[in-house]
Amino acid sequence: MEPLRHDDPPWAGSHVLLGRLDADSERAVPVRRFVARSADGDRDLLVSLPRPDADPARWAVEAEGARRLPLPGFLPVTEVGGTAELPWCATPYVPALPLPAALRAHGGPLPEPFVRFLGAALARALATAHARGVTHAGLSPAAVLLTTDGPRASCFGAVRAAGPDGERRDGLPGLDPGCLAPEQAAGGRPRPLGDVYALGAVLAYAATGHTVPERDEIPVPLRSPVTACLARDPATRPQAHQVLALLEPNTRWEPVAGPRPQGVHPATVLDGADGPGPLPALVVAALARQAARVLAAELPAPAPGHPAPGSLHPSALD
Repeated sequence: MEPLRHDDPPWAGSHVLLGRLDADSERAVPVRRFVARSADGDRDLLVSLPRPDADPARWAVEAEGARRLPLPGFLPVTEVGGTAELPWCATPYVPALPLPAALRAHGGPLPEPFVRFLGAALARALATAHARGVTHAGLSPAAVLLTTDGPRASCFGAVRAAGPDGERRDGLPGLDPGCLAPEQAAGGRPRPLGDVYALGAVLAYAATGHTVPERDEIPVPLRSPVTACLARDPATRPQAHQVLALLEPNTRWEPVAGPRPQGVHPATVLDGADGPGPLPALVVAALARQAARVLAAELPAPAPGHPAPGSLHPSALD
């Protein structure tokens, strides 16, 4: 948990902001994320606000969409609120490290077996969303949160919030250019195969430390799925459920229509990828330190003559 900056609001609704989830050095984060506590002190939360350079109306639409579309493997949005100028959304707090913070805690790229596990979990989440007609449109290293309950995809709709269809999105603040599929950078409507491109960039980052590595930098066991995801032509990329097959041991991807039939392959440890995974020890230690800091944090006393938390943002978006 990072200290609040001078330009951060002190609260979101009745939730008092305790600290930032992301370091100031992270420039490709599409939202401002905070650890917060309810005013009565009973609940801790993860609260997201739009960046100062974002369109709050577009951001609020995506926050409400995430609230209405709870999906396995996605960070759930349980509350939305705020004003037209400063909307916010929140979810119950669990110790969570954005993927860049996890690499810093680990001291470099993550072990190949964990990257494979991470990819399987994210591919499974995306495949479930795509089967329901939902495109995440915001996957990036900063959007992936590692928790003791498994990886979670956050920042739902960041590409849609950043700019409307038909307008170029490359160079827009908050979007990681290495994760933006070429067709989306050009202004195309976000579609499932754009999520697959972003997944490949996320796995490249986890395995090498950056989203646009040379092919030889990628560990050999991961080269096939990562390079397949990063194909510039979306028609040649695998679908999310096919990426999952690539990441499972003893399977090979072949273009097929529809989801992979259940029970075709023997059960493996990755079949439980929705649950807790084999987090590297230094990442577990960083999660424990964060949890301890949150538990020890005290609510700041309101300044004399200032309104109580929540009185600046009384209106709800729904």
